[in-house]
Order: sequence, then structure tokens, then C-alpha cells
Amino acid sequence: MDPTPFALNDIAHTIQLAMAPCFLLTAIGAILNMLTGRLGRVVDRSRWIEQNFTPRDDPRHKHQVQQLRWIDERMRWANRALILCTISAVLICIVIAGLFIAVLLDLAVGHAMSVVFILAMLLLTGGLGMFLHEVRIAVHATRIQDELLERE
Repeated sequence: MDPTPFALNDIAHTIQLAMAPCFLLTAIGAILNMLTGRLGRVVDRSRWIEQNFTPRDDPRHKHQVQQLRWIDERMRWANRALILCTISAVLICIVIAGLFIAVLLDLAVGHAMSVVFILAMLLLTGGLGMFLHEVRIAVHATRIQDELLERE
């Protein structure tokens, strides 16, 4: 390692390079916040149904069972989306740290950082796709029954 102090321009340039991934990390944080909120609401809904669960001979029983099945599926998809987006955020953190380590230790890690960034984007894309699927299940599960709409 070179004992000479780093040029201020090198550090400033590294900070500039790290800003875009930092903004991306902020956006992923907002996505994670939204996903955990949705997951929390789904869990709350499942607990409410479980507390108000009816016996098999009740006419509402079949509907409750179907709701719980949809909720279970939604929880699985939301959890998968959370996992992928969290791993993506971790990889973005690795890219940011890698940029600074590369400057401090004068390493040529551009190729590796590019691969890590691409992997982070692919995981984020997968997580958003899973979120979209969870939303589709939620929309399907919350359709209002025609007999309740009292259409004329």
C-alpha cells in the first residue's frame, strides 16, 4: 500500500461514483418498507380471520378457508420479494464499500463491482416481479362478491 496520502480528487470522485448506488439504496429501503407494511397487513388479516373462524357447517366457512389460502400465498410471495430486495440492498452496500476499498487500496475491481451491481439489479427486478404477483393475488382475493353489491 502506498503510504502517501490520497488525493482529495480521488476521494471526491469516489464519493460521486458512490452517490448513484446510495440513491438506489434509499429507493430499495422504501420498497422494503412498503413490502413489510403489506406483509404486516396480510398477517393481521389472517389473525383476524383465525380469531373469527367459523365451524364447517357455517355458510361463511368455505369463504374463510379460501381467504386463508390466498393470504398464505400472499405471505409466501411477499416474503420472497422481501428476501430478494434485501439481498439486492446488501449487494448495493457491497458495491459502495467496494468502490471505496478499491480507491484506498488501489485495486482494480471494476469488473467485479459491475457483476455485483448487475446481480443486485437482477435480484431487485425479481423482487419487484414477485411483489407484482402478490398484488395480483390480493386483487383477486379481495373481489367483492356480487351478492353483496346489490346490483339493480
